[in-house]
Amino acid sequence: MNETKTIYKPTLKAVKAAAEKLSGVSSVTPLIKNAQYSKLFGANIYFKREDLQEVRSYKIRGAYNKISSLSETQVENEIVCASAGNHAQGVAISCKLLKIKGTIFMPAPTPNQKIEQVQLFGEDYIDVVLIGDTFDDAYDAAIEECERLNKTFIHPFNDKKVIEGQATVGLEIINQAKVQPIHYVFVPVGGGGLSSGLSSVFKILSPQTKIIGAEPKGAPSMRTSLKNNRVTELKSIENFVDGAAVKRVGDLNFEICRETLHDVITVDEGKICQTILDLYNKDAIVVEPAGALSVSALEQYTEDIHGKNVVCIISGSNNDITRTPEIKERALLYANLKHYFIVKFPQRAGALREFVSTILGPTDDITHFEYTKKVNRENDVAVVGLELKKPSDLEPLITKMKLHNFYGDYLNDKPDLFQFLI
Repeated sequence: MNETKTIYKPTLKAVKAAAEKLSGVSSVTPLIKNAQYSKLFGANIYFKREDLQEVRSYKIRGAYNKISSLSETQVENEIVCASAGNHAQGVAISCKLLKIKGTIFMPAPTPNQKIEQVQLFGEDYIDVVLIGDTFDDAYDAAIEECERLNKTFIHPFNDKKVIEGQATVGLEIINQAKVQPIHYVFVPVGGGGLSSGLSSVFKILSPQTKIIGAEPKGAPSMRTSLKNNRVTELKSIENFVDGAAVKRVGDLNFEICRETLHDVITVDEGKICQTILDLYNKDAIVVEPAGALSVSALEQYTEDIHGKNVVCIISGSNNDITRTPEIKERALLYANLKHYFIVKFPQRAGALREFVSTILGPTDDITHFEYTKKVNRENDVAVVGLELKKPSDLEPLITKMKLHNFYGDYLNDKPDLFQFLI
């Protein structure tokens, strides 16, 4: 006899209960129409500003809803979580508000800025333990502590109470929307806590709305799992979009998402970087890479969303300013405006002057130059980075380099060599 598998689905009653519990704890963040993107796509584009939460992300919703539901025994035994980012901050402030002791395991390379933020929000109610080199190391240590000391693990996404807490984002959008219907909602996808919760609410209250999940290209865990029709752990991921880069989505989250998401698309990390810069320069909105995912995904739905009412979830703003040079670099590479070459320089006086005056155009800019002169060689080589004004300038540049015997190699399309040299 075949057993029917019972799939957890958050009820509207449970989500409303979570919203009541979160009243006065998490902010009812604004739903604001964005003029720049509305004009660009010929649509009504609204931003749900979860970056304006006290902890600068939506994560407080799920963390607080979970921790506040613990039994007296669980509270006495204390709680544990593993996180290098937003979940840690949500857990930390929840511990302080609920006066519950917690231990937060973080990888040793976690930037000091993030560690200090967690300690700021948790104060004396949390202990931070730095261990291992990766999130997986921190996660394993957290689970071991739970098993050894009978503590409760607060999962960042694969938990019913966490999902119900994140689902309150969807409830707020429906209550706040001044235009109807909401045709599309674009939501970032990491482990699936926000996407599964929000999409469940829309499935009940606004089933005609299409929920589009957006994942980083280097960590397509939900898209891969949906394609395989089972939760699939990725062997490796690109960690740049740290708030949405997971190897394995949650089992609960996957079962919900495969019924409630209209589509899951991936976005190139370079495109995400360009969106981060655009939001800052044009709208004075500071977002982390995961926070820019939903907006970055709009381009892939340009025709579909024209004339429609669209909501993008701006999930967080915990961005480290020291990452700005890398963000700019990735954006330029994605836009085909930044190029790296191995350039051959003849060992004669004036070779560099000739390269600058003859090869480079008036708007080309040298941004990187590494050169070491060697004796008894006909040619020396340099690694040169060039920023162009438009992508179409590349082919004429390469043609001139070859014509004048400066061309050695092009590095952008050789990722292994590129990472080694640059």
